[in-house]
Amino acid sequence: MNIPDGLKYAESHEWARAEADGTWTVGITDPAQESLGEIVSVKLPEVGLSVSAGTPIAVLESVKAASDIHAPISGEIAAVNELLGEEPDSINRAPYDCWLFRIKPAANAKTDQLLGAAEYAKTVD
Repeated sequence: MNIPDGLKYAESHEWARAEADGTWTVGITDPAQESLGEIVSVKLPEVGLSVSAGTPIAVLESVKAASDIHAPISGEIAAVNELLGEEPDSINRAPYDCWLFRIKPAANAKTDQLLGAAEYAKTVD
């Protein structure tokens, strides 16, 4: 099971990385993609959408099931990974290189509820 240090994790199996421009890049974890199986379709949120932490804002469809992707922090969608429309299975090949969307945090956004790698690993054992 691959759970890199240096990222933050939500219990709902998203990873988040703070970027130099103040946004947070978000994707799904290796255990999540493994559980889903081959991802065949991705429905991403609209750029500019205001989101609240913990709410479902995207959907990944696999050969097994559809799964909601939750916002790990509150804010506004700043960008989405358009390449996933053509290659949704790239998430399976490299879940930590393949981001889904970027969030510009709200002024009151809390990141302290996100887990470190060791804490997250305990939730998927």
